[in-house]
Amino acid sequence: MDASWQPVQGSNPAAGVHPNDAAAAGGHWAAQHDPEWRSRIVSRIVEILKKHLPASVLDLDGLNHLQGVAERFEDKMYTAATSQSDYLRKISLKLLSMETKRQQALLK
Repeated sequence: MDASWQPVQGSNPAAGVHPNDAAAAGGHWAAQHDPEWRSRIVSRIVEILKKHLPASVLDLDGLNHLQGVAERFEDKMYTAATSQSDYLRKISLKLLSMETKRQQALLK
């Protein structure tokens, strides 16, 4: 064995933890995503929410408020999620629930 070899900091070869596996090493599951990833998710949420609001409230102030709502919602889902699939599932279910409620309200 090479005497100069040392394991990557934070890795545990004996435990079978891969050094690039942030979640297994105790980091957050989303640590491997670039910062733009969450930004794209928020933008998509804003686009979906815009479909549920009347055009009259979508002025500059309304859009800024909607952006803030989407960011807080995304952050809440991000913090609560245990994996990328859990994160996307939580967001999808909430948005689907909102759409279902809107459709039910239209039928009344």
